[in-house]
Amino acid sequence: MTFDALLPDPATLAVFIPAAALVASTPGANNLLSLSYGMRSGFGPTVVSLCGRMTAFAVLIVLVAVGLGAVVAASETAFTVIKWFGVAYLVWLGISMWRAPVSDDGLPVPSGTPLTLARRAFWVAMSNPKSMLIFTAFIPQFLSPAGFTAAEFIVLSALYLVVEFLFACGYAGAGASLRRLKLTASRLRWANRITGGTMIGAAGLLAAAQR
Repeated sequence: MTFDALLPDPATLAVFIPAAALVASTPGANNLLSLSYGMRSGFGPTVVSLCGRMTAFAVLIVLVAVGLGAVVAASETAFTVIKWFGVAYLVWLGISMWRAPVSDDGLPVPSGTPLTLARRAFWVAMSNPKSMLIFTAFIPQFLSPAGFTAAEFIVLSALYLVVEFLFACGYAGAGASLRRLKLTASRLRWANRITGGTMIGAAGLLAAAQR
C-alpha cells in the first residue's frame, strides 16, 4: 500500500481540517500552558517546549494504534487514575504560575530551561484523559469504516499533530507579544495570577469530567 493510498480523500480532509482546528484551538490546559510560557520565557523556548506535548501525543497515537488506547479509554479505573493525577498536576502548575516571581525590569522571570518546559508540557498532555479521547473518539470518526488500518489512523493523527502544533505556536506567539509589552511588575503579577487561576480552574473542570 502506498502512502498516497493512506491519505484521506479531499472530501474527508475538507471536513477534518476545520474540525481539527476547532479542537486544537480550544483554550484548554495545554494551550494555556503555551500562552503562559510564551509570556514568561519567550516564543523560541516555548516552541521548543512543544516537543513535550507532541511527544505525549505521539505516545498516545501508538497506544491507540496497537489497541491499548481503547482498553484505557474503556476502563473506569484507568480514567479515574489519569484524571486525578492530571488534576493534581494542573493544581501544582497553577499555584506555581500564581506565585511566579517578577523582575523589576518589567519582564517575567523565565519558567525554566526549554527542557524543563518540555517535560512539564509532556505531563500536562499525558495526564489529561481528554487527550486520549482525541485519538480514541475524535479522529476515528474520519477514518474509512471499511478497510481501517493502523497506518491510516497514524497518517490522519499526524495531520492532526500538524494542526495542533500550529495553534500551539499561535498561543506561544500571543504570550510572547504580551512579554514584549514590558508591563509593570504589578500588572505582571496579576497576569501570573490570571494564568495560574485559569490553570487551577482547568483542574476543577477536569475533576468534574465524566467518561
